[in-house]
Formats: sequence, structure tokens, C-alpha cells
Amino acid sequence: MRPAVLLLAIAALAEATPADDGRTELTPDEVRTAIQRGLDFLLKDQNPDGSWGGPRNAVYTFTGAVWSNPETHRSWKVATTGLGCLAMLEVGNSEATETAADRAIGYLLKNAAVKRPNEWDTMNNWAYIYGLQALAAACGQPRYADSPRRDEMRAVGQELLRKLAYHQSLNGGWGYLEFDAPRTAQPQWATSFMTAAAVVALLEARAQGFDVDEALLQRALRGIRRCRLPSGAYTYSIPAIADPRHSEWIDQIKGSLGRIQLCNLALLMAGDDIPLDRLKTGLGYLFRHHRFLDIARNRPIPHEAYYLNSGYFYLFGHYYAARLIERLPPEDRGAFWPRLQYEIIKIQQADGSMWDYDMHAYHKPYGVAFGLLALGPSLGEPEAEREPAPTP
Repeated sequence: MRPAVLLLAIAALAEATPADDGRTELTPDEVRTAIQRGLDFLLKDQNPDGSWGGPRNAVYTFTGAVWSNPETHRSWKVATTGLGCLAMLEVGNSEATETAADRAIGYLLKNAAVKRPNEWDTMNNWAYIYGLQALAAACGQPRYADSPRRDEMRAVGQELLRKLAYHQSLNGGWGYLEFDAPRTAQPQWATSFMTAAAVVALLEARAQGFDVDEALLQRALRGIRRCRLPSGAYTYSIPAIADPRHSEWIDQIKGSLGRIQLCNLALLMAGDDIPLDRLKTGLGYLFRHHRFLDIARNRPIPHEAYYLNSGYFYLFGHYYAARLIERLPPEDRGAFWPRLQYEIIKIQQADGSMWDYDMHAYHKPYGVAFGLLALGPSLGEPEAEREPAPTP
């Protein structure tokens, strides 16, 4: 590693490790304060055009060195803006956050239908997923029921659905890169977690009356089901046949911590009969083995940590864990909320942001958006339900 990069990594790690007073449970007021600080950060960080993020503040890390295609940055910017918009819509609590959501929607309407960057880069799929999810959420908000932009929101959402259909891989899912040769217009590689994130967006869009192709959805669900291993982990890529070997590989439980909850969530939302014990066991794995996500967080090179974990698994995984906890029976939710709150709020920075992987100007807004979307629903739990999180 170059000396400058090493110093940057050390500084980033120091910034991202706040003082710890030894507590692992937070009061509701502390959670509300963290949420407000995150909202204040997003309001301050929003670009003049209504977006969040951008190709600035680049350093010589893996991301800064490899990705310079303008269309890749457009994809990341749309995805980050979709997440920021979701946070404003679902966690926002003021006129200022409503205005921020309006501005973000305006940006998405003009920019969400990005192009595929090149033959090996399919980051455009992130833009389609979170752009669609944000527009679907907006259509579900009463204050947009009579909006003059409602028809345009639905039209752009349908365009994103068409683009997702065009870029669905041969194995039924979606990925962010394309490795296999020969190159084809239709991608051949897909991941379990991007496919599951797409399924969540597709189902939420369908719930708001968008026309979602059932065949497309079922192909994606079959792909996710093929990823599940007997251990309860999900493989990183969508395979023809899942392979449970490789004892220290990313497909083991400790390398799957950021995917297990999301894949279970997507299948559950789609109607699969997943036993409650399996859901609780997956959440138990997250907190029992959480140190492997902690070790990977803020590392500058993807997949360099144990079990090939990457820093950007952290907040992504906690967001979908929160979505899954919401779907547990009320008597089971309180066992998990305190630990989830702690693991998110412990990384909040002095400026109110949360981040897990240095990535131009995207990581703080996408990170705090994921964090807010996870923390928001956690405040609805009565204190009496809170018990220590079980471990399998």
C-alpha cells in the first residue's frame, strides 16, 4: 500500500471510531438525537440540483483508481439520491425534509434512466433499483396523491422497470459488473444481494400499482432461492448449483452477514413460507459475528477483510436487517432493536454522517440514508419488549 493511502486509511479509521462509553443500549432520546443529526447532515449535504453525492473528493483508493466513467458516476449519484429521497420520505419530520424530498424527486425524474456504463460495468442497476424504490415510496405518500408530477413519477418508474427487465441476467438476477466472456447485451453475472434488493423494490412498486412483470419477478426469486446454503448463508453470486465448500470463503455465514437478512426479507415479502426460527437465527448470526463487519468497515480495498467482507456491506446490511425485524412478531422485535441501534449509532460522526467505505462524495449521504432508514422504525418498540439478542 502506498504511504499516502496508508495514512489516509489510518485517519479514516480514527475518524470512524467514536469514543465508546461501554454501553450497548441507547435511550429513545439518544436514538432520536442521532436521527435528527443524520437528517441535518443530509439537508446540508444535498446538492443544488436536488441530488446527493458526486465524483469529487476522490482519493487514490480502489474506487478512486478504477472507476472514472462518467456514466458510472451518474449511476451512483442516482442511487445515492434515491436513498436520500427515501430517508426524507420515510424518516423526515419537517417542512425542510419535505422540500428536500421534492427536490430529490425532481432530480430523479430528470436523471434516473441512466445508461449502462460499458461492457463490464453494470452499476446502472443500482440506479434503477433505488430510483424505482424512491418513486414508489413517493407515490404511496398522501401528499403526492394530487401532485402534478404524479403521472411523471409513474412514467419514469415504469421506464426503470423496463430497464431492469432489459438488464436482468441469464440466471434471473442483477449484478453490478460483468465478468464472463463473450460479452453479451444481456448480462450473465448476478449477485444474490443486488437481486434481493431489486425484488424488494419491485414488490414495493407493485404495491403502489406499477406494472411489474410477474415472469421477471419469478426468475429473480428462483435465483435467490438457489443461493441459500444449508448453513443459512446465501452465496454471493447466483450459481447454477450452490456450493457449500470453501471454509473461509465469502459464502460462509461470516461472509454472508450483510446478505442473509436481505435475502430472507425478499423471499418473505414475495410470499415464501420462511420459518420464524430461520429468520431469528439469521439475525442472531448478524450480531453474534458482527466483529467481521466491524473489521471490514472503512477498509479502502473491497473484500480484503476476513471472509472477503467489504466495508460497504455494513450499513447496507443493517438497513435490510431493520426491514426484516419490522416483520417479526411484536414479541420478538425487541430482542434485536437495541443492538441494531447501537451498531449504527456507534459509527455516527461529528458532522452527523455515517459511513462505511470511502467513495468520492457518495459514502456519507448513502451511509446516513441507510442508517436513518434502519433507525426510524426502531423507535416504535415498547421498552418492556427489549431483551438481549439471542445467539444461535
